[in-house]
Amino acid sequence: MDIYQHFRKDEHPFIDQVLSWIEQVERSFQPKLTDFLDPREQQVIKMLIGKNNPDIQLKLSGGTVHSERKRAIIAPYYEEIDDDMFDIVCLEANYPTKFINLSHPDVMGTFLSLGLRRNKLGDIYVRDGLLQFMATNDIVSYVQSNLTMIKNVRISLNTIPLSNVAFIPEAWQESSHTVSSLRLDTIIKEIYNLSRKDAGANIAKGYVKLNYKVADDVKTILEEGDLISLRGKGRSKLIGINGQSKKGKWKITAGILK
Repeated sequence: MDIYQHFRKDEHPFIDQVLSWIEQVERSFQPKLTDFLDPREQQVIKMLIGKNNPDIQLKLSGGTVHSERKRAIIAPYYEEIDDDMFDIVCLEANYPTKFINLSHPDVMGTFLSLGLRRNKLGDIYVRDGLLQFMATNDIVSYVQSNLTMIKNVRISLNTIPLSNVAFIPEAWQESSHTVSSLRLDTIIKEIYNLSRKDAGANIAKGYVKLNYKVADDVKTILEEGDLISLRGKGRSKLIGINGQSKKGKWKITAGILK
């Protein structure tokens, strides 16, 4: 059976990467620690390893129980895995809210401007003068030395215990819908209360992301658990696909991030 048939074409390179990790662990009998994975990548790696591989195990951690982005450890089934093996560090800084209003994109943009890859960075928390973010331990010294200013305001990053992280779980406002299809444009139209024309236009302009990647095909069929973001409208999620009505329409549960 072709394993790729269960996944979208743009996910095939990641599938190849995961399969090579699994092979590496099976051959070397040594654990494999990944960088941070987004929720869709976590879902894919769970599906690939599944419950039918008795020789290996999979553990995930993002530093806290509420983390969205997580590192994975693929290891022989007998390996004991503890939290320290994930090698995650939380960096913290304070900033003056009187002079600046920081946002998630501000922090992300500054981080990427240092030449670092997104998968070295975990969850970001920025609110009320407090900035915290998770990072892989191997880049911490570099980040502390070079990430010293965001939006013309100086900051000083310090490491803190993971037990002191202020992250709070995301709150999704759920709603039920009936849609004619599971196409991307149809789902966006319904969730964000747009016309079909406006939904398609936003996709064509590159304003829509599906599982953290720009989605440019209105005909893409969505799956349960898919994450969507629409520029200026926020993030949403296809929480559940609840079957079809007698008239062939799909019943779905969607969530919008508050």
